[in-house]
Amino acid sequence: MTSVANPEKSTEKKSAINPIIIIGALFFIFGFVTWLNSVLIPYLKIACQLNNFESYLVTSAFYIAYLLMAKPSAWVLKLCGFKNGMAVGLIVIALGALIFIPAALTRIYSIFLIGLFVQGTGLAILQSASNPYITIIGPPEGAAKRMSIMGIFNKCAGVLAPIALGALVLADIDGFSANLVKLDAAQKAIALNGLASRVILPYVIIVVVLAVLAVLIYFSGLPEIDTEHEDEAVAAANSGKDSIFQFPHLILGVLALFFYVGAEVIAGDSIIGYGTASHIPLSTAKYFASGTLICMVLGYLGGIVFIPRYISQQKALVYSAILGVILTALALVTPRYISIGCIALLGLANALMWPAIWPLALSGLGRFTKIGSSLLVMGIAGAAVFPPLYGLLVDKLSAQEAYMMLIPIYLFILYFSTIGYKKGKHVVAV
Repeated sequence: MTSVANPEKSTEKKSAINPIIIIGALFFIFGFVTWLNSVLIPYLKIACQLNNFESYLVTSAFYIAYLLMAKPSAWVLKLCGFKNGMAVGLIVIALGALIFIPAALTRIYSIFLIGLFVQGTGLAILQSASNPYITIIGPPEGAAKRMSIMGIFNKCAGVLAPIALGALVLADIDGFSANLVKLDAAQKAIALNGLASRVILPYVIIVVVLAVLAVLIYFSGLPEIDTEHEDEAVAAANSGKDSIFQFPHLILGVLALFFYVGAEVIAGDSIIGYGTASHIPLSTAKYFASGTLICMVLGYLGGIVFIPRYISQQKALVYSAILGVILTALALVTPRYISIGCIALLGLANALMWPAIWPLALSGLGRFTKIGSSLLVMGIAGAAVFPPLYGLLVDKLSAQEAYMMLIPIYLFILYFSTIGYKKGKHVVAV
């Protein structure tokens, strides 16, 4: 894999610090924007009077952009480079956040979904640039460690996001819901319009922050990286290859990422609804998503300490998948508070999956790295597919029984971590 820095040279190690800080700030931003969805689901369910399936279309609209816009994202990166592509991504996210203003004023759910799709498009560009950047910028065996550092930025933002937005848009929401059933149609519409307007101020602030960051990134000293140049070993391995589909380990990595993101988003975005379905007040349950993300931060800290010094990123993925199966099985058969705790602990199981899948899937791609990265970003669309399926199972079965869909997801990730990452190439676990 191409590297922009020789890890053996201390001066080049020091030069990588500034890019890591900048990319860390970007991971914080798209973590904050992404995990607002855990609050938007119950908030829009009330404000727009939706059923469970409809409310989980929040995740579909947001994440389907990764599938539809990942290939255009690769084109943007080829045209603008990684650095300017990050600035473009921030501006597009800001435009999506801006759409929330007319959506709130009209209380039309489809406009909210359009805003979420535009935000997802911006994040597709941002992810296509930032993830391979942090993977390539240092030695490959430490990629999961660097990604774990990025994960802490990302998930700390995720811890803060539902608390911050929840405090603004879900304030006294239990009392609001109880009072809503007592109102006639006209009074109910007025109350719901007032609830919808609560989202305007936080999203105006988000627009301003994103625009300022885009300008700062554009004028930053972030170095560009060259993925077109291959070292001799990678060039020899890739001789005669003219298609990304000649790398089966990458395709399996895309599928693993597809399944993993679906599992992560279900664990984070459904836990509030699971709490309320278990007769826990929404004023309390709104904090549960932050619990899941705190567990993810703990997992990332473990990755920083143990990878690659004590455990390879490939082995970390194996153990994470096994833990996911165990916790899901326990969540299906235990009482409500223990079961909810198991779903929160899935954050620990999920934490090292993203950092491990990326380097394992991108290993040895050389000049195919940008297109490989765009395919991996398309895998994020798993979050558009699985949460609505979970919502459908909730409507048909129960919030607890619906979690059974996570078991085959974790089993596929276990397959990739043991066999799939080696398909089509001779590798040593990294």
